[in-house]
Amino acid sequence: MKLKRLFVPFLVGALAFAIAGCGSNNEPTSTPKEIKIGATAGPHAQVAEAVAKEAQKQGINLQVVEFSDYITPDKALADGDIQLNAYQHVPFMENFNKQNGSNLVAIGKTILMPMGIYSNSLKNPADVADGAIVAIPNDPTNGGRGLALLAKAGLITLKDGVGFKATVADITSNPKNLTIQELEAAQLPRSLDDVALATIPMNYVQSAGLNVEEQGLFLEPKDEPLAVMILAVRDVDKDNETYKKIADIYKSDAIKQFIDETFKGTITSAN
Repeated sequence: MKLKRLFVPFLVGALAFAIAGCGSNNEPTSTPKEIKIGATAGPHAQVAEAVAKEAQKQGINLQVVEFSDYITPDKALADGDIQLNAYQHVPFMENFNKQNGSNLVAIGKTILMPMGIYSNSLKNPADVADGAIVAIPNDPTNGGRGLALLAKAGLITLKDGVGFKATVADITSNPKNLTIQELEAAQLPRSLDDVALATIPMNYVQSAGLNVEEQGLFLEPKDEPLAVMILAVRDVDKDNETYKKIADIYKSDAIKQFIDETFKGTITSAN
C-alpha cells in the first residue's frame, strides 16, 4: 500500500490551538472509494499501513496519510480531508474538540504508547544536576502528562489532583531548580544533546530511532490510560459500517502479530 506523506510547518504552543471553525458539517458523509486515515510518523503510520493491507483483503481501499505534527491530523479529520486518524489518546482529542468546536469521537483502540523520560547523558533521573534543563511537549495534554511523569520520577511535585492537566504553574516543589523547557513534541528527540532529560511520547521515540533500553530512564506503566491510543472519526461517521470494520482490523490477530514482531514488546496492541 503506497504511503502518502503530508509535511506541515512547525507549529508551536498556543498558535497550534488557534485553529477554529472545524467540523461545521453535521451531516453523515458517504463512504469514499479511497478512505484516508491520518497517522503521525513512526509506529502509528507503520501500524496503519499494516491495517491498510489487511483492509485491502476485505475490499477496502485504505490509504495512509502521514503527518509530522499532532494538530494537523485532527484538523484534517474535522475538515473532512481524511476520514479517520490513529495517533492520539482520548484526552488529547477532547482538548482539540474543546479548542476548535469540533466533534471527533473514538470508535476503537489501536496501540499502547507509554511516554518516557529519556536522556543521552544520564542513566537515572535522580542523577540530573541542579539547574538542569528538562524538556516536555508543548501541547497542553502531553505537556501535563510529561510533568506528571517527572513527578512520578520524584523530580518535582505538583498540586494535588491536577494529573495530566498540570502546567508549569502547578509545580509546588522543584528541589533541583530544574528549568522546564516546552518544545514541539516532534523536536524532543533532537533536543537530547541540549537538555539533561526529555519526556517523549513513544511514537517520536520510535520514529527518531531512540533506544528505549539504553536511553529510556523511566516509563509510564503500560496500563496508564494516556498510553491508550484510539481510532478517531467525526461524530457523524461513528456508525459508518466500513469504518467500524477498520476498527475491527486493529483488533485482529494479524495486526497483533505485526505489532509484536515489529516492536518486540515496546509497543503493544491496545485490544
